[in-house]
Amino acid sequence: MEKKVMSKEYMQENREEILKAYSAPHRLYAKPALLTKKERKVLGIGKDEGRAIARYVRLSSRKANIVIDLIKDKSLDEAFAILKYTPKAASPVLEKLLKSAEANAVNNNGLSRDALYVSDCFANQGPTLKRIMPRARGSASKIHKRTSHITLVLKERK
Repeated sequence: MEKKVMSKEYMQENREEILKAYSAPHRLYAKPALLTKKERKVLGIGKDEGRAIARYVRLSSRKANIVIDLIKDKSLDEAFAILKYTPKAASPVLEKLLKSAEANAVNNNGLSRDALYVSDCFANQGPTLKRIMPRARGSASKIHKRTSHITLVLKERK
């Protein structure tokens, strides 16, 4: 199936229909073609949120998800307070990511800082670094140093 190339004028005229078709539920094998970065920009998709992604963080995604569950659906100031006083390895990483998402929302998309909250946050597994530790009698055991990709999304409360 080939992708239909849309001009900027066509996208601006038919914005509602394109967004309706794009966001409508669809069957697994009848998915609409993904929009390009240029098309998303013209249609204004993603302008209501601040997003930040940290890739290849040397932290297990399971350990990150423990702290992530604490800050989901919390306001921005409350999330900063939780991260500051949570004694976990993921806290400084998520605090830095939250600052970045806040800056993206306020500076790039013009959202109000007071109305922001953590709408979505998740940690996916990244590549695993495999190392070997020498053991007794010439044997060795494997060590898995796990990494993760953490995504944080801020939106405005209505």
